[in-house]
Amino acid sequence: MTTLTTELKGASDLSGTIGTTLLRRHIGRWFTVLRESAGISQDAAARALQRGASTIWRIEAGDERIRFRDIDVEAMCNLYQVAPPTRKRLLALTKETREVRKRAWWHDYTASALPAWFGLYVSLEDSAAMIRQYEQEAVPGLLQTRAYAEAITRMPEGMISDEEIDRRVKVRLERQALLTAPRPPHLRVILNEAVLRRPVGGIEVMAEQLRRILEITERFSVSVRVLPYSIGAHSGMNSAFSILNFPNAPLSRDPVEPPLAYVDTLTGALYLNKADEIRSYEAVWADLERRALDEVASREMIRVALEALASGRTDRRRLAQE
Repeated sequence: MTTLTTELKGASDLSGTIGTTLLRRHIGRWFTVLRESAGISQDAAARALQRGASTIWRIEAGDERIRFRDIDVEAMCNLYQVAPPTRKRLLALTKETREVRKRAWWHDYTASALPAWFGLYVSLEDSAAMIRQYEQEAVPGLLQTRAYAEAITRMPEGMISDEEIDRRVKVRLERQALLTAPRPPHLRVILNEAVLRRPVGGIEVMAEQLRRILEITERFSVSVRVLPYSIGAHSGMNSAFSILNFPNAPLSRDPVEPPLAYVDTLTGALYLNKADEIRSYEAVWADLERRALDEVASREMIRVALEALASGRTDRRRLAQE
């Protein structure tokens, strides 16, 4: 009885802690391991449970369309000969997926404002314990001001409508609520110096953006460091990327989701979570950390860039007067 009470308490309100997407993916991995340990194929499981093979695949993939009924969970546990403690844990976890109290904010946006390939990233980002981002050309979306986000989204000029730009910017700004949540992820950002020097949207917009970075780095959960030009070549020259790490599962020392590397592309994204892929991105991140300025020196470089913008603005006004 004590064990069951502890497990149920550990699983209680889990969807609000790690997010429904991660919870379902975690449950799916449990069922995959249990099925494979029992020596049963997906097709054989589908026949035995009188379900379609696609349903078994969706369960193990963490598909949000699956509704876990206790009777179905019990049937799978019986087929896979699951031990009582694990069976109770699975029943508690699957029950949590049926009792979601709040629909995720990003579900409310149209496919055009939040493409399916990016919607997955947002749902994972929403549940991460730590987010590490390296950016070569632009301030990360979680730190952008509205004006900066509009200027970025507008490129290339004339490709999308003002209405669509407004929707996309709204999504980007909504995501920033993550940083002020009761349990915000630790956000660690490394910016190429070029990000500070490129006056996106003009001097006024960029100055506001740099002040925003200085303001937000005062929060304990956000770190921004700068990779200066002076270091020369470095291992992050191939592309910008993000690494997401997730919280541990209830009553476990293992994360509810393996670490994930994310690379944005022009028309889609790469989601990388194989062990060798993660090791490669971890090695690149470690190299960038070694070469980047520390937080104090980075803030000073951001201030210098801000002063340079202010100087340019003063010079422009003087020339206009002349």
